[in-house]
Amino acid sequence: METRNVTVALPKELLQHVKELAARRGTSISGLLTALLSDAVEPENPYGAAQRVALIKLERGYDLGTNGVRPASRAKLHDR
Repeated sequence: METRNVTVALPKELLQHVKELAARRGTSISGLLTALLSDAVEPENPYGAAQRVALIKLERGYDLGTNGVRPASRAKLHDR
């Protein structure tokens, strides 16, 4: 992925806290900001939103109208 440099102005005290947080997480300020901004932008991504909805539906399952009861065995359904 191509990257571009940007200039960000932060209060001196906040910058110190950001440096400490990045060091604790074993990353750079740039890496920390990239991760935080990616998390902030991801919900706006239509593909990401559709994926979350699909995974929720998959986890929940679908009602097939059997009320959780198997009306017939697989063998019976396939005349075996």
